[in-house]
Amino acid sequence: MSTIIDNTLNDNSRTLAPAAVGSQVALMSIVSVVTILLFNFLRPKNKIIYEPKVKYHEGAKPPPRISDSIFGWLPPLINTKEPELLDKIGLDAVAFLRFLRLMRTLFSGITVLTCGILIPINVVYNLKHVKPKKRDILSMLTIRDVSGSFLYAHVVVFYLITFLIIFCVNYHWKAMVRLRHTWFRSPEYLQSFYARTLQVRCVPKKFQSDEGLTNIFGTVKVPYPTTSVHIGRKVGKLPELIDYHNQTVREFEEILVKYLKGGKIKSKRPTIRVGGTCGLGGTKRDAIDFYTTKLKRTEAAIEEYRTQIDTRKAENYGFASMAAVPYAHIVAKMLAGKHPKGTEIELAPNPKDIIWTNMNNSDAELARKRLLGFVWLFAVCFFNTVPLFIISVLANLDSVRTYVPFLQEWSDASPSSFTFISGVLPPAISGLFGFFLPIIMRWLTKYMGGLTHSKLDRAVVARYFTFLIISQLIIFTLLGVIFNSVQQIVSQIGKKASFQEILDNLHELPARINQTYINQASYWLTFFPLRGFLVVFDLAQIINLVWLSFKTHVFGRTPRDIREWTQPPEFQYAVYYSNILFMGAVGLVFAPLAPLVVLAAAIVFWMSSWVYKYQLMFVYVSKVESGGRIWNVVINRLLSCVLLMQLLMILSDSFQWVSTVPPIFFIVAFKIYINRVYIPAFNYFTPTEEEIRMAKVHSERADNSGNRLEKRFGHPALHMELFTPMLHKNMMPLLSQVYQGKIGKDHAKLDEYGGQQMEAQVVPGGIKIAAIDQVCLLRSVVVFI
Repeated sequence: MSTIIDNTLNDNSRTLAPAAVGSQVALMSIVSVVTILLFNFLRPKNKIIYEPKVKYHEGAKPPPRISDSIFGWLPPLINTKEPELLDKIGLDAVAFLRFLRLMRTLFSGITVLTCGILIPINVVYNLKHVKPKKRDILSMLTIRDVSGSFLYAHVVVFYLITFLIIFCVNYHWKAMVRLRHTWFRSPEYLQSFYARTLQVRCVPKKFQSDEGLTNIFGTVKVPYPTTSVHIGRKVGKLPELIDYHNQTVREFEEILVKYLKGGKIKSKRPTIRVGGTCGLGGTKRDAIDFYTTKLKRTEAAIEEYRTQIDTRKAENYGFASMAAVPYAHIVAKMLAGKHPKGTEIELAPNPKDIIWTNMNNSDAELARKRLLGFVWLFAVCFFNTVPLFIISVLANLDSVRTYVPFLQEWSDASPSSFTFISGVLPPAISGLFGFFLPIIMRWLTKYMGGLTHSKLDRAVVARYFTFLIISQLIIFTLLGVIFNSVQQIVSQIGKKASFQEILDNLHELPARINQTYINQASYWLTFFPLRGFLVVFDLAQIINLVWLSFKTHVFGRTPRDIREWTQPPEFQYAVYYSNILFMGAVGLVFAPLAPLVVLAAAIVFWMSSWVYKYQLMFVYVSKVESGGRIWNVVINRLLSCVLLMQLLMILSDSFQWVSTVPPIFFIVAFKIYINRVYIPAFNYFTPTEEEIRMAKVHSERADNSGNRLEKRFGHPALHMELFTPMLHKNMMPLLSQVYQGKIGKDHAKLDEYGGQQMEAQVVPGGIKIAAIDQVCLLRSVVVFI
């Protein structure tokens, strides 16, 4: 038995790992090339999938012109530079692309250092000191068997990597501060109302009125007064009532489109069963008449609710506008960390970014939700670690086969298929189980009281990244240590070692952890080719293409459905940032241990920087522009990855690694420098005296006369337009046959189309139905708030 185990530890595992890596690299490379060719073929014929922003774009900011030729998408990527991108796609997208530039530059430099210096040293040492049977092509390139004075080269490279990281991060931090201030000075920001508005939270009960807010600002000595104030009002069930109305509109539209499909009225009018359960019981009603009456009733209820809002109880939050954007930033900076009358005053976010249901949480309610949220978050993360055991087993198939007869038989009968599965399956399962976790984390973060969607992104990055590090880089490795430790114990038992001898070997555990990381380099060399393919697969949009085709042919095709299905999707910054950071963590951890992992990471980052530049230029949009606020969060996580690399290098009893301690303090000192120099400049607009003097100043009379603050920062349920039923224009003439009675002509203002006035017909019952031309379904005007 011990002979079998020794062979497993020393020979077979060392020859199968390179084959598994090679099979994964070959498979993913072939599939990626095929996917890119497929994208080049499909793109010109499916622009609504691959170039939706050409039709749907923000105001007068269309993306750059793009050719229909096979490689016509490449020139815009090469020729469009950062200043133009900042204007067209926003600072959030530019910050993401700059972070990718940081990662690709950083890892290219680390690749030169590690592959150019460490790999030759590792190879020379292995050729001189390691027997051929105890090495393979991959192990020769790692630090696994290197010892003695050769390790000082790794220490030197370790210092160079640390200095390179500090240099690159510092360079890009400076650039981000510059971009942030360019954004602050942009016409869109200076003209936006929220940029000169302050948010006031935790307002004590006696100050919960417009007069109370004015008194609070009167107690603080700020150089600029407010132009208007507005306390929030309780809206009760109004948001749910509006959602109910809008859902009713959707159902009504589906009924009409199916009834008038093909420009012909069906012989039988649609019916609906009211009051039944599971299709049983209840009363059968005419569906069109039922929904017409229902819409009229809900519209009347909403209007009545809104007229009574001024008499409703005030909330514990409010807003105050300043006369100019620089004034608001100066006051917000002065009041940062202070709590006048117990309040929290800060710059107001874009009202589209606010999660209004969380604005009025009391301290007790917030504490309860956070406690329950963290309990659920811990439970979700715990159960998501279960698949890691499966992944660890698959990643150690060569070790497990010793104890599982059918695996041994499979390996002997078909080494190639065994190698293929052990290389491809572990990263695939890892990616599959990680798909839903960010969605759950986002929902829990919202439940725990997140105030804005951009704050949810920042929280999800922090939590999802932490989970990935703990689960896949720490727990996954510890499982590998357990596998190796059990193997060693079984081997010693086979050699009839005493219990004391087995215990004496446990002091090698720190070094064994370090050794396990090195041995698992082959797994990560199969992980990065999969990540590279997923980047290319994201470019090809295959799933979206198939799903959209399925929906438009199988489900109803109301104008609203077509518009929602074909408009640009929102870019999931939290998920993409987390995955990039995790890849960066893996690359940094293995940089001095297995340089090929760094090379693989650099290749994926280069691919990502080009693919996501295309995606953000032509496909995706930001949900709400936050001005790159997530930058500090991701840089903090990147620096924590560096600390993880440094701590891992210390897990050895070799004297050389004592010299790796100082770089930890270099990173800590650099972080302190960032907090003192860059963070204040990043958070606030610091205008010059000339800019303050030339700033556009809004009068108190102008702000109050139009109730601008109340309209912009009142709860959306108080002023948002209700859905207006929409119907294809070619079906509109048939309405006279659907309804009995006179049908009038009017116009309807549609928020879905940037407030455009559309032709409409007023059917009996007073409901407007807007006529939507096919051309309008492919055009959008977004109003900058």
